[in-house]
Amino acid sequence: EEICARGPGPGSAEVAATEADGMLAEAERLIKVADNVVIKVPLTWEGLKACRALSNDGVGVNVTLCFSAAQAILAAKAGASYVSPFVGRLDDIGHDGMALISDIRQIYDNYVGSLNTQILVASIRHPMHVVEAAKIGAEVVTVPPKILRQLVNHTLTDKGLAAFLAAHVHRQPHNDAVNSVFADNRDQVASVLLLTAAGVFSSGLEMVCSSFETANPTRRVP
Repeated sequence: EEICARGPGPGSAEVAATEADGMLAEAERLIKVADNVVIKVPLTWEGLKACRALSNDGVGVNVTLCFSAAQAILAAKAGASYVSPFVGRLDDIGHDGMALISDIRQIYDNYVGSLNTQILVASIRHPMHVVEAAKIGAEVVTVPPKILRQLVNHTLTDKGLAAFLAAHVHRQPHNDAVNSVFADNRDQVASVLLLTAAGVFSSGLEMVCSSFETANPTRRVP
């Protein structure tokens, strides 16, 4: 209930039963937890039977533990809202998990309007799984916190930010006169600061002031 309350999107609640009747009984309790609950069932014959019954009643179903395109076809035909292929586990045994996502995408796109199941890429192991899933056109991915942080990080972003902050330190005015010169000579400031950030000038502020005096002989910085 707490997880479902964190956002308006669907939250999967998995059944533990292995028989269709047991799955349906559990689902009846789970759908009362929150309005956005989606029932997660395994991709077995019993799971598909439960999926069909639930989808006929208007209940969202996530069919999980999908490892083949054939299974994904059956899940869609059973009315699944989502099918969850586990790409990382396929990679672990020497298969190409993202190739499966591509196959499922192609099949579903061949039957737009009749197969309306969304692809939920599960068992994400690294950032490129997320990128490849997006390129292929999967609608949803389950991303662990570690991978989410890796998606944000990039060494060039860190280096670029460090260079910007270094330049920012050099351009802090020390008095009103320098501040006035900065305001009147923005283009020159930008050019010199770029060179300063690149390490061309070792004394950035002094060079800036010197260039302003040359360009504006009637202005002097105390």
